[in-house]
Amino acid sequence: MKFVLGALMLSSAWAGGAIAQDVPERDDAATGQRQEIVITAARTNLPVSALPLTVDIIDRETLARQVTVSGSVVDAVSALLPAFSPTREKITGVGETLRGRSPLYAINGIPQTTPIRDGARDGYTIDPFFIDRIEVIYGSNALQGIGATGGVVNQVTVSAPKGDGWSGRTLLQGNAGDDFSGASLGGKVAGLLNFRSGRFDATGGVAFERRGVFLDGRGRRVGYDGNQSEIQDTDTLSFFGRAGFDLSSTARFEVIANRFRLQGNNHYVPVDGSRVRGIPATTRRGQTPGQPSTGVAQMVSASLTDSDLGGGAFTLQGFYNRTSDTFAGGILATFQDARIAPVGTLFDQSRNVSRKLGGKVSYERAVPGFEALTLTAGFDALLDRTAQTLVQTDRTWVPQTDFRSLAPFAQGNLKLFDGVVRLAGGVRYENVQLDIPDYTTLATANARFVTGGKPSFDRALWNGGVVLEPVTGIRAYGSYAEGYTIADIGRVLRGISQPNIRIDNFLDLTPVISNNREVGVEVTRGPLIASGTYYRSSSVAGQVLVRNDDGIFNVVRQPIDIDGLELNLDVRIPLPGLRVGTGYSHVTGRTDTNADGILDADLDGANISPDRLNLNVDYNRGPLSARVQGRYYLSRRFEGQPIANDFSGYQLFDAYVAYDLSIGRVMLSVQNIADADYVTYYSDTQGPTDNARFYTGRGRNFTLSWQAGF
Repeated sequence: MKFVLGALMLSSAWAGGAIAQDVPERDDAATGQRQEIVITAARTNLPVSALPLTVDIIDRETLARQVTVSGSVVDAVSALLPAFSPTREKITGVGETLRGRSPLYAINGIPQTTPIRDGARDGYTIDPFFIDRIEVIYGSNALQGIGATGGVVNQVTVSAPKGDGWSGRTLLQGNAGDDFSGASLGGKVAGLLNFRSGRFDATGGVAFERRGVFLDGRGRRVGYDGNQSEIQDTDTLSFFGRAGFDLSSTARFEVIANRFRLQGNNHYVPVDGSRVRGIPATTRRGQTPGQPSTGVAQMVSASLTDSDLGGGAFTLQGFYNRTSDTFAGGILATFQDARIAPVGTLFDQSRNVSRKLGGKVSYERAVPGFEALTLTAGFDALLDRTAQTLVQTDRTWVPQTDFRSLAPFAQGNLKLFDGVVRLAGGVRYENVQLDIPDYTTLATANARFVTGGKPSFDRALWNGGVVLEPVTGIRAYGSYAEGYTIADIGRVLRGISQPNIRIDNFLDLTPVISNNREVGVEVTRGPLIASGTYYRSSSVAGQVLVRNDDGIFNVVRQPIDIDGLELNLDVRIPLPGLRVGTGYSHVTGRTDTNADGILDADLDGANISPDRLNLNVDYNRGPLSARVQGRYYLSRRFEGQPIANDFSGYQLFDAYVAYDLSIGRVMLSVQNIADADYVTYYSDTQGPTDNARFYTGRGRNFTLSWQAGF
């Protein structure tokens, strides 16, 4: 396979701008027929076969079942896609990667990531009950602007009802740890109501979820992250609304609103473990000092679309997005200030508040008289204002900073030889400016006064690619795409400790440009779905997370090279309703730690995922469906890193069984069915002397759910 992929290597790519494309879904297990669905994250109406991209679609049915097993969108994506790293099993996404780089989370194409001070909670901004499907575009690209150095994870919300009248669905579920103790009990109730009358339609929904404590494979309570906060022992309350009006048979105006709030219940406090003795961190009953850790995400968007405006497709979208994240606190070294309290006694916690305003406009049309060539042009704008403060002492940690991005783009796609060959290419021009006020750093950064400024950069991001489809169902492609982000500015600003600093002269706003080269082969013939992809992603001035002793990360700019191979096979075997699948991801990453121009060390576990093998067996026939899935995370030695950070590997198995009744669907799922006792990947590969963050993973967990629609 490596030889085949290598022989197909081409230097070109896609990174233009989004609306809709048809992409084949996996085979329907009951009919054996392939279905076409619309993907919105690729910003084109062309079919996916015309684009040199690797794309995965997680439909609502698959997502709903996987979320019942694993509990969240992030865990579901990680469980299903081998190229996604193991999650930390916490609310924070620090160290969670796609193809060794950070993915951009979006809702209907609206970015959830904060470019100035990444709070790393962008995977928890909407309840999965309101998501119709998830579109994953692999590899660095600029499809949605800043942040997609690893790819795009776009969460598409529920669609408008088709028929007049009322419709809806409900969900009731409960879950418990292996001992069924009261502390581990949790549950969820959710409902969604639709209405359509002629051209007008509306949807409203609410979801409430309570999570108990997590138990590991030995029945111990899983340790709490006293810095980044937790997903266990929390309550989530979410609201969703959508209203639309069909202006014509092709034009539509729509408004969508979402509010997501997750708050800790403060029933437990952390208890350190001992790495030397092999005792993991845990918790005990008690109230966490300070305010409860909380994450609030609010979003409103309005869109106007017309699929036949002047013979082309037009999209106009505007949005407002606000997040407020309060982190769990601690007597952390970074927060100490002898002017306020004796060093080693000062408790504090931080809050990250971000507000985004943005707009997108695009138009796509085949060239009149030369319909083989499709052109897309558009313009994106994003204004982000972010500040991070310390809650208990009202100190500024990251000053209120404004980020402005203006980006016109153009893309072309040329069909040759009746579609046997496709050429794609284009450019996106990014113009970015920051506005940073004067501020003073914390005492632990020497309380330095910093003179603000307005650093900026502009950069053209190029792409090009070729697709070959000699036979229907067999496709090969090669691509080159540039994605970009900027180093976490907040981490840089709060870490300044030198005197007489002026931002205009100090801050290196050189973007992290990730150059993604990729070749792939896909086969979809009869009962077989198979693919193989080789990619290489490099950055001359990359972004590497380096961990302090207190668990807080700093950003270091170092060259990065990442190579990876992905193989996937899905087969419908002769037994009715039965399907088996496997997926494999191999990734390596190297960096230059001493600026001598030589890549001398592996990227560690905070920056790259382990090799991994997925296996699954699905049965779907009549009212009965079931699945057993296994994830094998393979051991890894990180050359150039401390031996204590080597990864020993572990295996996890999950299962579910569902049955359709006349009154709805009943499903029983079991996470970690073997009740494996393991240290999570992140904990195993970071902080070899950090006993506070020596976390085991979640043990066997049962979930019973009932869902019905009308």
